Amino acid sequence: MALFRIRPTQADIEIAERISDHTSPEVEQMAKVLTWGADEHVVCALAAGWWLYCRHRSAQDRTDSNHILLTTVAATLLPHLLKSIFDQKRPDRLMVRAHLRGVPFSGKPLDAFPSGHAIHVGALASAAAVLPPAKRNLAWSIGAVLVLTRIVLLAHWTSDVWPCRQGRRRSGQRHRPAFGLTPRPRS
Repeated sequence: MALFRIRPTQADIEIAERISDHTSPEVEQMAKVLTWGADEHVVCALAAGWWLYCRHRSAQDRTDSNHILLTTVAATLLPHLLKSIFDQKRPDRLMVRAHLRGVPFSGKPLDAFPSGHAIHVGALASAAAVLPPAKRNLAWSIGAVLVLTRIVLLAHWTSDVWPCRQGRRRSGQRHRPAFGLTPRPRS
């Protein structure tokens, strides 16, 4: 049992009820497929693959891949630590009628906070901040879609997902100098 229990806000409950009332098995199936893009196993495998690929590339590419790998590993460990401190019931356990519309059961019942998927996406969005604007905006847009799948699946409350993504995107810039990581000049 965790040290703290977090309750959803009224807005969280209303959003979950709306999703529960208006979703369909097709929407839920699509969200289930898309959400894999932010799964810790997939993200770690991709980061490790990119890191290996960059070992024989330029010094800047190696530095960038180090940053991506370190950020990904930290973002993978953080949710596990936080879930041992906080308990929050997942919305899919409270929105019973949602299961009639295709909403699956997600993970452990009391592991709604924080969203590991949102933390992973936020961490990678932080790393994407050094990309040229078009690529950065594309990465952030894809990240937003991935994060929203967790809300559509009723795996997490809205207030647990969106702040994780926003906070990690902003905080990633603070630790770059500590690891000798400098942004690439934008072209």
